[in-house]
Amino acid sequence: MVDIRSQYLRLQPDIDKGIAEVLDTAAFIKGPAVKEFRAELADYLGVPYLIPCANGTDALQVALMALNLQAGDEVITTNFTFISTVEVLVLLRLKPILVDVDPLTFNIDPNKIREAITPRTKAIIPVHLFGQPADMESIQEIAGDHGLFVIEDNAQSLGASYSYQDGTCKMAGTLGNIGTTSFFPTKPLACYGDGGALMTADPHLAETMEMIINHGAKVKYHHEIIGVNSRLDSIQAAILRVNLRNLDDFIDRRRKVAAVYNQRLGSRPGIKIPVTDQKGTHVYHQYTIQLDPEVRDSVQSKLSLKGIPSIIYYPVPLSLQKAFNFAGYRQGDFPVTENLCKSVLSLPIHTEMDSEQMDYICTNLLNIIDHE
Repeated sequence: MVDIRSQYLRLQPDIDKGIAEVLDTAAFIKGPAVKEFRAELADYLGVPYLIPCANGTDALQVALMALNLQAGDEVITTNFTFISTVEVLVLLRLKPILVDVDPLTFNIDPNKIREAITPRTKAIIPVHLFGQPADMESIQEIAGDHGLFVIEDNAQSLGASYSYQDGTCKMAGTLGNIGTTSFFPTKPLACYGDGGALMTADPHLAETMEMIINHGAKVKYHHEIIGVNSRLDSIQAAILRVNLRNLDDFIDRRRKVAAVYNQRLGSRPGIKIPVTDQKGTHVYHQYTIQLDPEVRDSVQSKLSLKGIPSIIYYPVPLSLQKAFNFAGYRQGDFPVTENLCKSVLSLPIHTEMDSEQMDYICTNLLNIIDHE
């Protein structure tokens, strides 16, 4: 699905040099590489404050902790996402309120957010899924009407941008009160282990989150609040510095693959290609098509026999996961999400794909569909 090794080999001299510099200084925690990466990513995103941390899940937890939410407070988020978005809510004794998604963009449906608001609602977590931002203008309007915080889960869409009706354009992750992201090895901006970051324009939130990731301390051994240990290490920061310099090229390469898929698959009955919201750009963390639920699993199996990987993101809605049985959701509560879980299929897309690979995937997929 993602050829990390080939990408590394192409960038090997720069990456090896960065790692060697960290080894030479032995500054493995809070070293120069972390400080430099922090400044460079903040500049790329156009955000005043950027706080690196250990992973994307921690970023979400730290963001919620910084807002000082109380046990039982409700947070609205999407039912069609990875578990970490909701997992941190439960760990912090907050109440996740799941809502359905737009069937074309896969992102949270603002109309469903509005319907789900109660006096206990304190925040909204839109997930910028598969590489493109959610409808943030509508979400921020709802949040403003009800005095709610907005935390962006931007783990899959770093590098995408969003345009408001007034012409203002900002990077995904910098639109709400707090943005979070992940640098997991398959992400648009990736390291070779775990890593994450938080971003905000609010100096108070920035200071609070900085303290939280460092055991609640501004000064070593002087702990002002309860925090966690969640730091990005210097070796991963060195790798991220190289990948950040190449991020626009990575995105361009992914978009070229998506353009081939769109051209080859877009007019074929039985295949629904991903839709890009005109308000935002798409970095194609995933290229996710929709097939008839009756043939989806068969198509995936036949692709595998041809040596073509594919993945179902996500096979089970959060609402029907055993871990969330306590929430009381039932089959049929989220028709769009439940249908997507039966119909979506993500095809290989990465920075190292060549025309021969793309042709092989498209030719075989179309042939399989023709014979279903």
